[in-house]
Amino acid sequence: MMPAHETYDVIVIGAGAGGMTAAAVAAAGGLRVLVIEKTAFVGGTTAWSGGMVWIPANAKMKAAGLSDSVADAVQYLSSTVPEPANAGLRAAFLARGPEAIAWLEANTEVRLQPVKASPDHYPERLGATAGGRVLEPVVFDGTRLGRAFARLRPPLPEFTLFGGMMINRLDIPHFRSVGKSLRSTLRAARLVAAYALQRLRSPRGTTLHLGNALAARLYASLLAQHVEILFSADVQDLSMQGDRVSGVVIRHGSRDRPIAARRGVVLATGGFSHDAVLRKRFFPAAARPVSATNTSSTGDGLRLAAEAGAALNTDATSPAYWAPASLFRRADGSRGVFPHTVCDRAKPGVIAVNAAGRRFVNEALSYHDFVLAMLRDGNGEPDRPFHLICDCRFLWSYGLGRIKPFTRSVRPYMASGELVEAPDIAQLAAKIDAKPSVLTATLASYNEGAKEGRDPEFGRGSTIYQRHFGDISHKPNPCIAPITRAPFFAMRIHPADLGTAIGMKVDAQSRVLRADGTPIAGLYACGNDMGSIMNGNCPGPGIALGPALTFGYIAGRHLAEGSVATMPGATKTAV
Repeated sequence: MMPAHETYDVIVIGAGAGGMTAAAVAAAGGLRVLVIEKTAFVGGTTAWSGGMVWIPANAKMKAAGLSDSVADAVQYLSSTVPEPANAGLRAAFLARGPEAIAWLEANTEVRLQPVKASPDHYPERLGATAGGRVLEPVVFDGTRLGRAFARLRPPLPEFTLFGGMMINRLDIPHFRSVGKSLRSTLRAARLVAAYALQRLRSPRGTTLHLGNALAARLYASLLAQHVEILFSADVQDLSMQGDRVSGVVIRHGSRDRPIAARRGVVLATGGFSHDAVLRKRFFPAAARPVSATNTSSTGDGLRLAAEAGAALNTDATSPAYWAPASLFRRADGSRGVFPHTVCDRAKPGVIAVNAAGRRFVNEALSYHDFVLAMLRDGNGEPDRPFHLICDCRFLWSYGLGRIKPFTRSVRPYMASGELVEAPDIAQLAAKIDAKPSVLTATLASYNEGAKEGRDPEFGRGSTIYQRHFGDISHKPNPCIAPITRAPFFAMRIHPADLGTAIGMKVDAQSRVLRADGTPIAGLYACGNDMGSIMNGNCPGPGIALGPALTFGYIAGRHLAEGSVATMPGATKTAV
């Protein structure tokens, strides 16, 4: 279906969190908005994510009795993002992030709540907090979308139960305690019963959590404001009127059609995680083409902006945000990528080893720091193997990768090569091409300290961040346990990106800049199309979605409040 009009006030390219935020804010200001999405779904990578939103000094913290201030956040970022580049954008983020969240909650369907126990990645640094800077989406009932629910990108099947049931992070311990705790067993039974009823009416569960709930809430906001969304359409070019972006040329089916934008165009296409040329240009050689992002993130926004004269922000210590990932094949033949963010690495009874069979990192570090250690150890080799090693006790209690806890048979995972099993460590080493003597010595050294809950080599479990993702019921160290019970297992992991950090240069109003620092009139960017304000550093969980919502909001406000455009028919509208 082609757009209903030839001219809109605002055109947003991409229906992820940043793009939908910009569209919702602009529409709330009375502007006619068109969202162009190249796939058949809204949500982008956000719909697959944990939905965490990092916003320091937000009002939700204060309401929950948690203290924070912009001054504390500045102090924290001064050590975790030490580079001077993009300091002005970080200042804009800290100043307007809380404003963006308050506005979204007052004017859209977005509802967030503070995660009281979610430490910053470096809790020992000055200005860090133990929780509250991270906001998570409030559960959303997908049936509120009506028929449009079919347009919401489903979550990754590996993060659901029973073929489509989502659960929130607080319910995970209840499912692990089924049969052990009456309260947990009853809680799990109620959730499963509710899911069974939902499946009578829907192809998947309609109780939405995490990033799927955030994407659904933003989508519901666009529907309520009658924002047009054009699906399965590619933007071929940006239209120019002099040196101003005045619209786009789209290809929908076999037709090309120009569409005018009176106020401006917002680029929010998701970065370039799946573009081979840009990956080769910016990514380290040790990073294979493995990404946990949506496959539609192919650098469309960057190419369009470059043709309009935009400059890239390459001031990044890392070109991407990282997570270790395991690879597998789904039943339909598609390749699956499972990001090992917080589900297993910090739990007691697993270690990570390099090609030689030696530990190379504190396994409980943040997902980003973990992969930086992989890249350092890889020394530029594009296919250097790394593995997670555990025993049968760990696999049963915590699972590994997409293998869920209490899985009675792991034979399908072994048959596919995703999981390797052996009766002893020496044979396991041989199967993963590590030196048996080295891996045996590695386990012996680790187990010696683990008997007392210590990790003399890397200090695992030494911070509240690390302990938060361990097993609080395991004493004395929630992140450390011996690996002794046969059979033993190995799973290969790869450096994978969670999104790109290199993107377009923008100013504090989210306007795309030329190399000389002047803004390109009528062109904005947010999300991963915008260069990382953290310069590729990862100071906390939700470091991508926090700026995406904030600068999407800033772009929408600036478009709605901006001066009268030069296009015919433009009107001044206040938010």
